Amino acid sequence: MAELDPETLKREMINWRRDLHAHPEFGFEEKRTAAFVAAKLREFGLDDVAEGVGGTGVVGTLKRGTGNRAIALRADMDALRISEQSSAPYRSGNPGVMHACGHDGHTAMLLGAAKLLAGEGGFDGTVRFIFQPAEEWGRGALAMLDDGLMQRFPFDEIFGLHNMPGLPVGHFETRAGPVMSAEDNFEIVLRGFGGHAARPHSGNETLVAACALVTNLQTIVSRRLSPADIAVVSVTELITDGTRNALPGLARILGDTRSFRPEVSAAIERQMRTIAEGTAAAYNIAAEVHYTREFVPLHNDAELVEAAFAAAKKIFDPGNVAVAREPMTASEDFARFLDHVPGCFVFLGNGEASAPLHNSSYDFNDDGLVFGASFHAAIARQRLGI
Repeated sequence: MAELDPETLKREMINWRRDLHAHPEFGFEEKRTAAFVAAKLREFGLDDVAEGVGGTGVVGTLKRGTGNRAIALRADMDALRISEQSSAPYRSGNPGVMHACGHDGHTAMLLGAAKLLAGEGGFDGTVRFIFQPAEEWGRGALAMLDDGLMQRFPFDEIFGLHNMPGLPVGHFETRAGPVMSAEDNFEIVLRGFGGHAARPHSGNETLVAACALVTNLQTIVSRRLSPADIAVVSVTELITDGTRNALPGLARILGDTRSFRPEVSAAIERQMRTIAEGTAAAYNIAAEVHYTREFVPLHNDAELVEAAFAAAKKIFDPGNVAVAREPMTASEDFARFLDHVPGCFVFLGNGEASAPLHNSSYDFNDDGLVFGASFHAAIARQRLGI
């Protein structure tokens, strides 16, 4: 098989990435993105390209040799509901939606790997290229799994990656064990009896109780969990039905929590219910707690982490390949695949000057595209060695 020209592939990936960036789509709305991906995979000559998996997901299959093992490489495709602040010629053309997390880059890198592996081979077995919808709100991986992903496109292990602002381009990090946290969401509804702001004693208003509850919730991590357990409880919204001269009879407190073990998640929920009920009783109002689990913790398989490091050292300067110092309290629904097969999730530098993820000024650094595509191809060839 002919070797692909690296500079030509890099220019193609930049063009793909910027086209995707200009046409961002929210989760389960990635129709144009999915069609773009499927067309490219067919152009590269993959053995099979399946669309509509889990709604808008795409799965490409490439087989070489006679090996009976299969691995999966995964990229996410969805954008965020954020208005882009950019003057780039490829800025979002979809008002209120932008690729603020680099999924345009992740998609372009996996397409580049598909073109590399289809054109050059170098492996014996099956590679599944999984282009997943709706990662940002934790539903896309589950949707693909519920649509029979493992039965229709079986694989033995899975690898994924994410760009990392602050880490220099050309740097690689991962770690064995816990990598990214679970995310739970909560809503606490306080119900009382509102009234005139001049006569608080005539009712049971909810705002002071809500303020006390927000403060009390901070004791869950500081006083109810072991210091050895990493956890976060964040209140992100406080909404009432009051106005300038009317005390509220209803207050809603919303937020999320992060943890790395199911037992910790259960303890957080239990303590939250206790604190909410106790605070409500102290203020003579009622409380309802709604608690949901959106993302599960992401734990890397130790053997596959070693394999990822070995593959990375063939692509990156070995001095730029490092063990991540600590788990992240961000979440990733790549973890859902790890309920079915072992896997490894890694981080690639997006540049020290990069804006943060989920920021309206963020942009994926095109200098990282070749590193990501090359890593995907290298790990496939390593795990499916001839």
